[in-house]
Amino acid sequence: MTAVDVPPAVPIAPVRVSLFRRLLKKPLGVVSALFLLLVAVVAVIGPVIAPQDPNFADIRSILAPPSAAHLLGTDGSGRDVLSRLLAATQTSVAAALIAVVVAVVLGVVSGLIAGYYQGWFNTVAAWVTELNMALPGIVVLLAARAVLGPSVWISMLIFGILLAPAFFRLVYAAVTAVRGELYVDAARVSGLGDGRIIGRHVLAVVRAPIIIQGAIISGIALAIQSGLEFLGLGDVNVPTWGSMLTDGFKNIYKTPVLMIWPSLAIALTCIALTLLANVMRDELERTVTVRRKRRRAVTTATGSVAAVTTSVSTGGGEPIEDLDELPVVEGSDVIVHPEDARSKATERVLQIRDLRVGYDQPDGSHIEVVHGVSLDIRRGEVHGLIGESGSGKTQTAFGVLGLLPRGGRVTGGSITYEGTELADASDRVYAGVRGKRIGYIPQEPMSNLDPAFTIGSQLVEPLRATLGLSKKEATERSLDLLARVGIPQPKRTFDAYPFEVSGGMAQRVLIAGAVSTDPDLIVADEPTTALDVTVQAEVLDLLRDLQAERHMAMLLVTHNFGVVADLCDRVTVMQNGRFVEQGPVRSIFRDARHPYTRALLDAILDEGPARPALVTKGASA
Repeated sequence: MTAVDVPPAVPIAPVRVSLFRRLLKKPLGVVSALFLLLVAVVAVIGPVIAPQDPNFADIRSILAPPSAAHLLGTDGSGRDVLSRLLAATQTSVAAALIAVVVAVVLGVVSGLIAGYYQGWFNTVAAWVTELNMALPGIVVLLAARAVLGPSVWISMLIFGILLAPAFFRLVYAAVTAVRGELYVDAARVSGLGDGRIIGRHVLAVVRAPIIIQGAIISGIALAIQSGLEFLGLGDVNVPTWGSMLTDGFKNIYKTPVLMIWPSLAIALTCIALTLLANVMRDELERTVTVRRKRRRAVTTATGSVAAVTTSVSTGGGEPIEDLDELPVVEGSDVIVHPEDARSKATERVLQIRDLRVGYDQPDGSHIEVVHGVSLDIRRGEVHGLIGESGSGKTQTAFGVLGLLPRGGRVTGGSITYEGTELADASDRVYAGVRGKRIGYIPQEPMSNLDPAFTIGSQLVEPLRATLGLSKKEATERSLDLLARVGIPQPKRTFDAYPFEVSGGMAQRVLIAGAVSTDPDLIVADEPTTALDVTVQAEVLDLLRDLQAERHMAMLLVTHNFGVVADLCDRVTVMQNGRFVEQGPVRSIFRDARHPYTRALLDAILDEGPARPALVTKGASA
């Protein structure tokens, strides 16, 4: 059987079309947009193109029918209906716009801050929102008119404040749901500040609901403003659609046609706003259109995949008799194996001393999940942190990164990174470390990439924020990194969205992002857990190569001793929030002293003969 050269598979290329082009393919969107554009144009130039002064009253032409002099006739005061309709469009639209803008600014901004930061601002904002919703709107508007006078602008400003809770509640609920997503933590670790995270990743999630809510509120504001004018609570000298309704209602038995023009203007504008908002929401939520091409089936020859090696490389040197100066926490039973001479001479990058992590409970109590642990990570060293689920590995790593969930905090001890104290440090301190000097590789690649943005934009943005690179420089660097981590067609992956790549490819993207700023330390939280065995081997090879190439220190959190054997120089075993044994990997594998460590090693499957290949029933030999 002859070998056949098979070209690499070509990924499906996404076809991104602008929002405007996609809207053009939606008849409802086109018609609604054109009508609203007409209304906007009339609002801008209406008073200019009006054939007469909208407030000029000719008592000789009261309720005159349509004619050459008055195309739509005159109202009950002898004023030209067409001129008033054109001028009223500007006033009505502008007044409704004021209410919407005030509601959006107050509601969205406060909802983003309260939902993202929580704390005291959330309490105050929730209290103000509930108080605002308890106030009867029409009573407030009537009281404001009595105090401030019949101004449509002031009335709409106050009405915008009354409408703000609608946006606050919507945005707050969405932000609360998304703030705990892994891609938000990944953006924070990559060096992006809170402002960029909120404006880019969080706001992108709530933009579609804001649009549809804004359209609904616009219609409500327009209707309320017209209703106030209809009740005679507005300024009689300012033409509005509501005041025209009032005049038409007074003369409904004499000239009922006067009710048609303002009614049509109000109704059609509200309908167009709602229809356009629904179309835009649908298109904004569907960020990409994928063109799928049929391809001929290609037969490939598959070869065997090399198993992950379990040989341990500790850099040579026999263990010496004296212990390292790493202190053993009083009262703990951690077993420290002797270090080799080279490890002791290497500069420490990260020092953790008596670290304690706990969570405050609603009843005022406190639960401690990490109980006074200590370790060192040296430059160019891969340090494994191993234990079963719930042992406190990730809590220790997140304590180093400053990513503990809400309620969690470092309650004791120190975390010193190259002279910088990180134990329960402020965001300002972490801003100079995370993303620049400490990288992070998470365990769930697809959850750590924002589905609303392309992969390229998520690589470029941290480079521009942390290193100050131009967009062109950041793009070139990102493409080089994608190629370096083994992605065959970097440009296609750069332009793709996360859902267009596989889990292994997404993990390579996250690895590229983690090393993009040349950090001194990488924290890898079970980077191969979500991958199949073959891809795990490839990712482990990639991590090993990058670590050796860039001489980075690495804290590798895992529950797999096979990964430890393949990658790590030193290992710490963790159980129930405490370190029980630590030392060089070779020493641990040769002479595990703690019962828990021996139990973990005994859980590794024994070597045995390989299983035969699966044969499909009925297949020919």
